[in-house]
Amino acid sequence: MHRVPTVSIISLFLLTMTKKEKAQYVIDELEKCYPETPVPLDHWDAYTLLIAVLLSAQCTDERVNKITPALFKRASRPQDMIKLSVEEIRDIIKPCGLSPKKSQAIYDLSHLIIDKHNGEVPQTFEELEELPGVGHKTASVVMSQAFGVPAFPVDTHIHRLLTRWGLTSGKNVTETERDAKKLFPKALWNKLHLQIIFYGRSHSPARSPKRDTDYITVNIGTKKALEELK
Repeated sequence: MHRVPTVSIISLFLLTMTKKEKAQYVIDELEKCYPETPVPLDHWDAYTLLIAVLLSAQCTDERVNKITPALFKRASRPQDMIKLSVEEIRDIIKPCGLSPKKSQAIYDLSHLIIDKHNGEVPQTFEELEELPGVGHKTASVVMSQAFGVPAFPVDTHIHRLLTRWGLTSGKNVTETERDAKKLFPKALWNKLHLQIIFYGRSHSPARSPKRDTDYITVNIGTKKALEELK
């Protein structure tokens, strides 16, 4: 009588996992990899975080962190930002890309924060999303990382990975956020969304993911995701 190798038993179990079981596996593995989750964007309060997140649209966190010191040296409060012209802001943030749109948004939202919110970044999703240049993802990042309110901001890394792992249909980020909130405990959202981002950057890139590094996808990935591994 032949013994079935342990690896085969484990693989069979992983292939038959429910979404809830997959979600718990993801939680456990990411906690091992990333027990600490420092916020990737350099900031020291809600306003500087808001500006940094706005700048990060279609730009890497690393590049944003190289640009914000010069911007925040000139203006780290909305009261100082409105003293700069849109052109001055644009010249500073130009390396981040989309500088005409972003500079106007920074200028306009700084005015609105002063005029409507007494110079303080608002602490509700609704009020944040009313600010120029601030969408749901940016508001979610600020709510979770500045104010500690449970949120699950979905960026391209999270959208990609939850799709690869069969935890969402992957049709759009709105559905991905909805599915993530159903699967993962609310108490873990603020930390877990960063853990997934870190894993995506280091282990599971958009292009040419490697079988020898992307071990979570190897274990729980969809058939399509497994075929994409090199």
